[in-house]
Amino acid sequence: MVRKEIADHIRSWRLIVMMSLVLLTFVVAMYVSLSGIRNATGNLSDPDHTFLYLKLLTVTDKVVPPFHVFVSFLGPLLGISLGFDAINAEQSNGTLARIMAQPVYRDNLLLSKFVSAGMVVTVFFTSLVLLMVGGGLLFTGVRIEPQEVLRIFTFTFFSIIYVAFWLSLSILLSVRLKQGAAAALAAIGIWIFLTVFYQLLVKLLIRAILPADPGMLSQEQIIGYNNMILDLLRIAPSQLYTDATTTLLMPSVRSLGPVTMEDMAGAVPAPLPFKESLMIVWPQVSGLLAATTVCFAWCYYLFMRREIRS
Repeated sequence: MVRKEIADHIRSWRLIVMMSLVLLTFVVAMYVSLSGIRNATGNLSDPDHTFLYLKLLTVTDKVVPPFHVFVSFLGPLLGISLGFDAINAEQSNGTLARIMAQPVYRDNLLLSKFVSAGMVVTVFFTSLVLLMVGGGLLFTGVRIEPQEVLRIFTFTFFSIIYVAFWLSLSILLSVRLKQGAAAALAAIGIWIFLTVFYQLLVKLLIRAILPADPGMLSQEQIIGYNNMILDLLRIAPSQLYTDATTTLLMPSVRSLGPVTMEDMAGAVPAPLPFKESLMIVWPQVSGLLAATTVCFAWCYYLFMRREIRS
């Protein structure tokens, strides 16, 4: 069943269009990075100037965003396109009842839909990363460091988890809604709300609860408000993904929250080891994994109780 679903995805025009769009943005981002990599690595005041291959994913010319920003924007669309009609299309075409008439369990059908799409996304992002490393070796001739390999492939893993969340959400909507168009519109609406309007709502909320004269706040109150803003923003999966990828691809990032002068006293501006960067972003990764698991578990519950003969 997984093999059949993978073949269907590969022959799907919508997947070809979405992958072509992601590949195009990847090529543009890599071209901009390779064009400005000499200036980025020559800046000795930058503590990350020695990580050339990480610079390929983070360098920007202030016009074209880096690749991880493109992934945070296009990744949800890729996941939604793979799952918005996973179940309701089978039922509307009359093939769901035929499949269930065979010696096939319901959970196997649902798992095959999720696993096949996840394998396609995994192969696609892994191929892009290998293409990026190969291009860097070809154009620069610089040997890649083991820490860069760990950070780049961990970034790839986080990107797959991020797309898997939107995939599980779209499959959930395909189980809950009978029409594929309705499921697609609902998934895109949720994505737009969490990406754009949710941040505006958080800003309006904070503006409403802040005192009339913010200059009267103490340092502890300012830090408390900033932490509250960050906690509210991190409900959105895009914020979790941005925090995780930024910390991994920029080893000099030491904290994802406000830092006092006392905390900075004695700190040396140097890159963190991979293990410490991973510990900083572990809550974000756990949040994405938990959200993906909850969406898929809810989808599983609804599908196991669904009447498929109607």
